[in-house]
Amino acid sequence: MPQNRKGDLPMMEHQALSIRGMTCAACAGRIERAVRKLSGIGQANVNLAGEKLFVEYDSAAVQLPAIKEAIEKAGYQALEIDKADAADEDRVRKRKEIRTLWTKFVVSAVFSLPLLYIAMAPMLTQYGITLPYPKGLDPMNDPLVYALLELALVIPAIGVGYRFYTVGFKALRQRSPNMDSLIAIGTGAAALYSIYNTVQIANGNSRAVESLYFETAGVIITLILLGKSLEAVSKGRTSEAIRKLMGLAPKTAIVIRDGAEKEIPIEEVAIGDVIVIKPGAKIPVDGTITCGRTAIDESMLTGESMPVDKKAGDPVYAASLNTTGTAQFRAEKIGSDTALAQIIRLVEDAQGSKAPIAQLADVVSGYFVPIVCAIALIAGVAWYFGTGGNVAFALTIFISVLVIACPCALGLATPTAIMVGTGKGAENGILIKGGEALETAHKISTVVFDKTGTITEGKPTVTDVLTTEDAEADALLQITASAEKGSEHPLGQAIVNGAQDRGLALLKTDSFDSITGRGIEAQIGGRIVLAGNRKLMDERGIALSTLEAESDALASEGKTPMYVALDGQLAGIVAVADVVKPSSRAAIESLHGMGIEVAMITGDNRRTADAIATQVGIDRVLAEVLPQDKSNEVKKLQGEGRKVAMVGDGINDAPALAQADVGIAIGSGTDVAMESADIVLMRSQLTDVPTAIYLSKRTIRNIKQNLFWAFGYNVIGIPIAAGLLYLLGGPLLNPIFAAAAMSLSSVSVLTNALRLKRFKAISQ
Repeated sequence: MPQNRKGDLPMMEHQALSIRGMTCAACAGRIERAVRKLSGIGQANVNLAGEKLFVEYDSAAVQLPAIKEAIEKAGYQALEIDKADAADEDRVRKRKEIRTLWTKFVVSAVFSLPLLYIAMAPMLTQYGITLPYPKGLDPMNDPLVYALLELALVIPAIGVGYRFYTVGFKALRQRSPNMDSLIAIGTGAAALYSIYNTVQIANGNSRAVESLYFETAGVIITLILLGKSLEAVSKGRTSEAIRKLMGLAPKTAIVIRDGAEKEIPIEEVAIGDVIVIKPGAKIPVDGTITCGRTAIDESMLTGESMPVDKKAGDPVYAASLNTTGTAQFRAEKIGSDTALAQIIRLVEDAQGSKAPIAQLADVVSGYFVPIVCAIALIAGVAWYFGTGGNVAFALTIFISVLVIACPCALGLATPTAIMVGTGKGAENGILIKGGEALETAHKISTVVFDKTGTITEGKPTVTDVLTTEDAEADALLQITASAEKGSEHPLGQAIVNGAQDRGLALLKTDSFDSITGRGIEAQIGGRIVLAGNRKLMDERGIALSTLEAESDALASEGKTPMYVALDGQLAGIVAVADVVKPSSRAAIESLHGMGIEVAMITGDNRRTADAIATQVGIDRVLAEVLPQDKSNEVKKLQGEGRKVAMVGDGINDAPALAQADVGIAIGSGTDVAMESADIVLMRSQLTDVPTAIYLSKRTIRNIKQNLFWAFGYNVIGIPIAAGLLYLLGGPLLNPIFAAAAMSLSSVSVLTNALRLKRFKAISQ
């Protein structure tokens, strides 16, 4: 058995298979059970809404053909997904499926509506309602002609619904009944009983005309086909996000081979190929620019609408859009290794995962259909004897119970909401790795932010330039930056960058000396420049009293004051700080609005940490914490009974991200597969943190609504169908209305899940 790096676990492979032939949650459960019986299977989750199986398996113990064979033995078709053409193939297949269902519905309706009219119009006369009706079809005048006409009209409806019978009875034979089985038994019983009574009429028993149920079978099939058509349209809309992502990648690339440009399919691009990108074209694969300058719209990765200037040495990513110039780049990541492919894989994995809240529905669905069959049989037999042998009454009860009880709504309740929720997250640059993370996020009570690179920009910048009366600010910054040009210290580099940002030319340095732990000394144009901390100034005997109050004020704001002396006299202070991101305060205010406590964890000293915390409104500060101790601080918060989300950069914060109930990694959109995080924020906008939590709350609320209606529908519907309302003096439920209610239950769950598509991100 192959081993992983730790040497103790098998290397598991992941595969997504497209499943054809599923109709309800019982089908999904049946496939999962069939696959899990195989040796070497880690996980097997069926997404009913997406019609896919996500399986994790040990290739040394079981091969993919064996998994497909197990699925086919269970009565379904399993197809491997061609990633290159998956978006187009899926779109074409869905459209064909919807078109076929609508055609079947129309055919069934064309024959079932006249059938319903012929059957019901004579019955309405006893209620004082007279409808136009051919005299030759009066059941009392010629019952045999009436019965044969009904039989002729029901045959096309049953014909277009043949799949309910082939699949349903096959599932019955394999002792794993599903929704098709319920429909097949119910409508089959109605049709067979009606055929039996037609024979009775032919033998001279004209009273048997009152026991024809052809219209019940025909109209039930018509209504279920209508429900299935609407369901297919809705299910197609739930997976729009993944299809949009797949559709971003171009189909071809222009490469330079043998000194000439050649357009080839994207699948033929090899690592090392030099690719030409022209204005208006999409980048086909990931790589690094080798020559040329251009501006590229990377909004599909970063969410930033402004194009990014690119030159030689800069990275480019698949599916981003070249806006202006022409450039060449070397292909470095192709196929499944590109940033876009990683994003698609994360979204697919999330949509194929199951939230813990779905377990109840899975358990119920596994027993649901057999229990419904038993209830229908018991109720039918009980009413048969209770009515003194009234077969028609008992059959009505039997069919109504079978038809109204559909596990579709239960099976669709969770996956549809997860698919739409994770899809909306991806549209907003929030990649949620699975159903468990999505569910846990709505329980978060404390969010812990890393400071550097998360709340702050992560790179120091010049914030203030203060001078004595004898100096001018730009001149002081220019000479200080010129002196710091030879320094490798981050603060020195920040000062150099600050001068360049202001358009100040750096002066020639005659000499340079770095003083460890103190600062630097340089000679520029005959002047001696000292730049450093208080210790350096004290050692050189330079008085700081004229700017001491200003220095203390800067330090209290979390800034680092750099003293500058010229020729032995204090000239001023250049203050450097890791500035707070513009989105930090807005994000924290949004979290407070949700009733969530916000903490900050940092290795900085307490004074600096408190200053940053005051700026953005942090509730709790964990300062002077070493990177290896951050996970312990998270554990302490969890020990207080809090559900903790940790927000960091996903690298040095990895242990804390893993320890937290939900790890949220701030990413640029390129390294999206950070294993330590449960949620990846592709844009470095902290407002995406409350957005992710709010999306979780909305999605879980939607799932609960779906499950409530799915369970409630069956809890109320089955007893009514079994005759409870009739016992209490109410009407008997007609099987036709039971079929309509069953179809509407699935459509209502899907429609409710699709409301999540209106979700709006929290703005900065």
